Amino acid sequence: MEDKNTSRHKTLHLPAWVAPFVEAWPNPLTTPQERMRLAIALSAENLAQGTGGPFASLVSDPVAGQLIAVGVNVVVPQHASLAHGEMMAIVLAQDSLGTHDLASVKALELVTTSQPCLQCYGAVIWSGLRKVVVGARGSDVEEIAGFDEGPMPSDWVGEWAKRGITAEVDVLRSEACAVLHAYKASGSLVYNSTGSLAQD
Repeated sequence: MEDKNTSRHKTLHLPAWVAPFVEAWPNPLTTPQERMRLAIALSAENLAQGTGGPFASLVSDPVAGQLIAVGVNVVVPQHASLAHGEMMAIVLAQDSLGTHDLASVKALELVTTSQPCLQCYGAVIWSGLRKVVVGARGSDVEEIAGFDEGPMPSDWVGEWAKRGITAEVDVLRSEACAVLHAYKASGSLVYNSTGSLAQD
């Protein structure tokens, strides 16, 4: 008899509204600020549509101004704790380019509305991305919205730099924080795992 646990598989996907939203985006994507505006708009729309958390990311070729992939947070609706905006963008970029190692293609950039949590921070290292553009700070995510970002290295930018990854921080920070404030005001679920908040 077939074991149901071994025969099942999980497929993550972006909400149906994402592709037409990106296709209709009217603004250029030639600067980090312009790319961040798209990411913030995606995070706000994810909240408005009720399709996930207030986070979004995109992977681009900054030299060509080419968008490779976008991602929005779909943790709760798709029952997957790894489905953060950064993770979705990275996986979809790797799938689009046919490689696990994005550094083997070009010097690609991740633009993310908030400083990556511990999970996404590590994923950036293994993905081959060469630059990360960050909107809100990790402290904003924790203090405004109440999410647990994990035990990040105190010099997280320096640790990336040791591995050839540069970071540009506080890009449109206030606009990114506005989405976090909206999420908090909406009363939406702050989905920290109960285990991560355990007390001794």
